[in-house]
Amino acid sequence: MVTVATGLDEAEVRRRRAEAGPNAIPEPPRRRAWRTVAAQFADFMVLVLIGAAIVAALVGEPGDVVAILVIVLLDAALGASQELRAERAMEALRVVAPPRARVLRGGTVRTIAAVDLVPDDVVLVEAGMVVPADLVLHEAASLALDESMLTGESLPVGKRSRPAESASAPADAETVFQGTRVLAGRGTGIAVATGARTALGRIATSMHPTERLRTPLQRRLARLGQRLALVVLVLCAVIFALGVLRGEAPGTMFLTALSLAVAAIPEALPAVVTVSLALGARRLARRNALIRQLPAVETLGSVTYICTDKTGTLTQNRMDAEARPIDDRPPARRFYEALALCNDVAVHEHAPWVGDPTEVALVELAAAHGFARPPLAQLMPRLAEVPFSAERARMTTVHRAPDGRGFVAFMKGAPERVIPACATGWLERDGHERALHAAAALARDGLRVLAVATRPVDALPERIEDIELGAEFLGLVVLRDPPRLEAQAAVAACHDAGIHVVMITGDHPHTALAIARELRIADSERQVITGAALRDLSDDALAARIDAARVYARVAPEDKLRIVNALQRRGAFVAMTGDGVNDAPALRRANIGVAMGLGGTDVARESAAMVLLDDNFATIVSAVREGRRIYDNIRKFVQYVLAGNTGEIVTLLVAPLIGLPIPLLPLHILWVNLVTDGLPGLALASEPAEADLMRRPPRPPRESVFAHGLGARLALGGLLVGFVTLAVQAWAFHTGDAHWQSMTFTVLTLSQMAQLLAIRSDTASFAQHGLGANPALTGAVALTFVLQLGTLYLPVARRVFHTQPLTLAELAIALGASAVVFVVMEMEKWIRRRARGAREPLA
Repeated sequence: MVTVATGLDEAEVRRRRAEAGPNAIPEPPRRRAWRTVAAQFADFMVLVLIGAAIVAALVGEPGDVVAILVIVLLDAALGASQELRAERAMEALRVVAPPRARVLRGGTVRTIAAVDLVPDDVVLVEAGMVVPADLVLHEAASLALDESMLTGESLPVGKRSRPAESASAPADAETVFQGTRVLAGRGTGIAVATGARTALGRIATSMHPTERLRTPLQRRLARLGQRLALVVLVLCAVIFALGVLRGEAPGTMFLTALSLAVAAIPEALPAVVTVSLALGARRLARRNALIRQLPAVETLGSVTYICTDKTGTLTQNRMDAEARPIDDRPPARRFYEALALCNDVAVHEHAPWVGDPTEVALVELAAAHGFARPPLAQLMPRLAEVPFSAERARMTTVHRAPDGRGFVAFMKGAPERVIPACATGWLERDGHERALHAAAALARDGLRVLAVATRPVDALPERIEDIELGAEFLGLVVLRDPPRLEAQAAVAACHDAGIHVVMITGDHPHTALAIARELRIADSERQVITGAALRDLSDDALAARIDAARVYARVAPEDKLRIVNALQRRGAFVAMTGDGVNDAPALRRANIGVAMGLGGTDVARESAAMVLLDDNFATIVSAVREGRRIYDNIRKFVQYVLAGNTGEIVTLLVAPLIGLPIPLLPLHILWVNLVTDGLPGLALASEPAEADLMRRPPRPPRESVFAHGLGARLALGGLLVGFVTLAVQAWAFHTGDAHWQSMTFTVLTLSQMAQLLAIRSDTASFAQHGLGANPALTGAVALTFVLQLGTLYLPVARRVFHTQPLTLAELAIALGASAVVFVVMEMEKWIRRRARGAREPLA
C-alpha cells in the first residue's frame, strides 16, 4: 500500500516507470534532414526550372544547364539550411518541464530528475518551483500558482488541500498541473498523471495532426508559375511557326524557340524569393525574432489582424503597486509595515524576491518608502498567521511588537472582506461605505484593489482568527500589470499600417479594457466580448460582431480558436501571438503563429511559425515591416524579369513580321537571360523599404502579384525594351551596318539594366534613392555591363558568341538607346506623382 507518509519504494518506482514511461512531453514528429532538403524541390517553379535545364541541355549549352542547376541548388540549400538552423535553435529553447523535482520515496525526501517521476509519486512543491507533473494535493499552506499558461488568467490561483492517498483520488480533488509555477506557499501532492497523460501533454499531442495553411506568397507564385509555363509554350510555338514561314531553317528555329523557352521562364524567381526571405530572417534574428519557416516573414506583410494575449505580451507580466489614501490622509507607518510583513515573499539566490507577483509588488512598494522587509522581519518576527483562502479572501499575520511588549496583527485582502472587519476609527460614521465605494470605483477602472488593516493587542486570543475583529483600516493599495513601454508605439504602428490589434485574455473585462484603452486598442465597452457571451453567440451572430470587437476577456482555449476561425471566414489574414499551452491550437490554425520564446511554453513554440526571443510585441511590427519590404522587392523582381522576358519575346516575335531577320542567336538569348536575371535580380532583394511602407493598408490575401498597376508597368517596360531593341536592329540592318546583330544583342542586355535602375521604387525618383542606397545592385549592374563588353571585345568570347567589336559610335548608340528605357520609365513615375498631387521635379 502506497501512503503519503512514506512514498513509493524503489521496486515500485521501477515497476511504474516500466508501465508509464518517462515523464516527458511528447515532441511532434520531426522531419529528417534529407526530407527537409528534398522538400525544397517540390515547388512548382523549381520543377519548371529543372525542365528548363533539360531544355537547355537539348539546345546544347552545358554552361546554361550548369547556371540553372546552380540556382536551383542555391534555392534548396538556403531553404533547407534556414529550416534546419531554426530547428536547432528551437532545441536550445525547449524547456517543456522542470529539470528537477523533490519527491518522498521510502520515507526520505530526495531531489530527482523530473523525467524520472512516476504515477503515485509523492511530490513536494514550494515557491519558486515549477510543478513537474499533474498532482492531487494532499497538503497545502498558502499555496498559490501561476496557471496563465493554461488559462490565460494572469492572477494567482489559490489552492487548498483535499486529502488523497493515491492516484485513485476523487475526481473533484484539488489538482495542480504540470508546467505551472508556484508563486507562494508550499504543498505536497500525489502524481496522478505524467508525460503525455498530463493536461500539457494531451494538448501537445493534439497539435501534431493540425493542418497548416499555405502562405500568400506560395499561392501567388504557384499561380504565376503555372500561367507563365502555358504562355511561354504558346509563344515559342508561334515564333517557331513564324520563322519557318519566313524561310528560316527549321532546325535553327527549333533551337531558337527552345532557347526562348529557357529565357522566358524566370528561373531566378525562386532563388530571389528564398534569398529575400533568408535575408529578412537574418535581420529579424538580430532583432530577437526566430523565423521557423521562411515564408512566415512575407506572411506577416499580409496580416490584417493580430490577435494577442495581454499578460507578458502587451504588459510586463509584473505587478506595480501604489498606495491610494482615503480622505487625503497620507499612509501611516503601519501601512507600509503591513505591506512588508503580511506576505510569504522569500529571498532567492537568482532573483531579489520569489513569490506571488502581487506580494512582491507590495514588498517593493514598502521598500521604496523606507520599509525594507528583511530588517523589519527581524525586528517584528512572525508568530502566527491566518492563511489566505478563496472564501476568506484575506490574509493575516501576527508579529511581535517592535518593543517586545505585545503583538501586532497585519491584514490584507479584498476590500469587501477587510473593511467590514475593521472598527470605524478615523473613518467616522459613513467610513465603511466611503471606503468600499472608493475601492469599487478603482476596480471599475480595471485596477486590482487590496485593503490593508492592523490591530495591536497585548495578548493573543484563544482563536487566532479573532485577532482580525476590530482592526484599524489603514488604506487601499492598487495593483496593475503595466503595459510594456514599447507596446503603445507598436500598436500605433499597426493601426497606421491598417492592421487591427485584438486583445484575447483570461483576465477580467475591466482589467482588459483598462489596458486596451491605455494602448489605444479599444475605447468602449461595446468593443469587449467576454468568453461567456462569446459562447452564447451563434456563428452568424459572432460574424456580425467580430469586425467591431477588439477585446475578448475571460476566454477559454476553444474560444481563441473560434475567434481565429471566425476572422478567417470573414476573409481576414490572422496572426496569433501567445505563450501558453492554451494558445497552441489558435497558433497552429492562424495564418501565422507568433510564440513567446522567454516566457512561453514549448508547445506554443512548436505550433508557431515565428518565435519572439524577447517576448516583445514591438518585434512583430519590425517583422511586419520586413515582410512588406520583402514582398515589395519580390514584386519589383517580377516586374523586372518579366518585362525583360517580354522585351526578348517582342524582339523575336516582331522582327520577322516587319521583314527583319531573326535578331539573335540561341546562345545570345541564353546569355542575356543569364546575366540579366541572375545577380542583378538577386540584388533587388537588398533594396531598402519604401518611405510609405507602413502607411499602406495590408494586401488583400487574394490580391494578384500584378495589382496596383504592376501589370501595366511591366507591359510598358517590356514593350520599351523590345521596341528600342528592334529600332536599333532596324536602323543598323537597313543602313548596312555589319555589326547590327552585336548592337541588337548589346541593346537588349543594357536596356534591361536601365529598366532595373528605374524600377527600384514604384514612385520615388532615381535621384531620391541614388546609387549608394543599394551597393549590391549598383555592383551587379556594373558587373553585367563589364561582362557584356567582354562578349564584344575579348577574342575568345567573340568566337563563342559570334560577335564583332563595336566602334565607339556604335557603342554610344547602344547606350543612348538603352537610356531611353530609363528616361521613359522615370517620366511615367513623375506623371503618377503629379497625378497624386506630389509636385516633384523630374530627376
